[in-house]
Amino acid sequence: MNGKIHSIETFGAVDGPGVRFVVFFQGCPMRCAYCHNPDTWDPNGGTEMSADEIYEKFDRNRAFYKNGGITVSGGEPMLQIDFLCELFEKFHENGIHTCLDTSGIMFLRTKDTEGFMNNAEYDALEESKPDMMNKIDRLLAVTDLVMLDIKQINREKHRELTGHYNDNILAFAKYLSEKNKKTWIRFVCVPGISDDEEDLRQYGRFLGKLSSLEALDVLPYHTMGIKKYEALGIPYRLEGIEPPSKEYVQQKKKIILDSMRE
Repeated sequence: MNGKIHSIETFGAVDGPGVRFVVFFQGCPMRCAYCHNPDTWDPNGGTEMSADEIYEKFDRNRAFYKNGGITVSGGEPMLQIDFLCELFEKFHENGIHTCLDTSGIMFLRTKDTEGFMNNAEYDALEESKPDMMNKIDRLLAVTDLVMLDIKQINREKHRELTGHYNDNILAFAKYLSEKNKKTWIRFVCVPGISDDEEDLRQYGRFLGKLSSLEALDVLPYHTMGIKKYEALGIPYRLEGIEPPSKEYVQQKKKIILDSMRE
């Protein structure tokens, strides 16, 4: 089996514990306004690679990853869940720490009737939902850590930001907690978009109920992907929004953390 791979980073320092071998998957159903990898959206792009080919690239420099492992990102890795399972099983059986960086959007528990996915696309996936859940369980069995991006806690604002409601993403977070799967939450703080204090308090109260949560990363919005939008001819929806200061981000993170204890 081959997967569609956008790119590979051989020395990732912010994609999980230790030094990581980071594989960026091609294809994503989300259309996040601040996405800095819009070139990963098209599921028909990328380069086909097998799990063995990827493992061989990792193994050449395995000594560098003794305190790290492999992280898959994207795009949305779970869009290619069959290949992802095969890849993680390959690494897991060789004792390599596996980390899944995901939006959780492929956890299909409710019908996203007004989101990015149209009814025909959803209905096709709905028929395979029991099979999809089996695949998710198969994947989690060989996943040591999940880094879950929850973009916005407010349902309507999440749709405006990403093209999807967040129902299934929040359901996935709860499922990870039920499965006692180690989870890191990632949240991007965008001034005027995802920094409303009441939203942040609601975000914190939600996270406070997740028993498997190990870390919270609140990341500052940045504009490093704008040139990609220009090259692809895609309008950049957050034009004019300036990245926040480190102090501003820390202030917003404190609101979330304080609310987790309520």
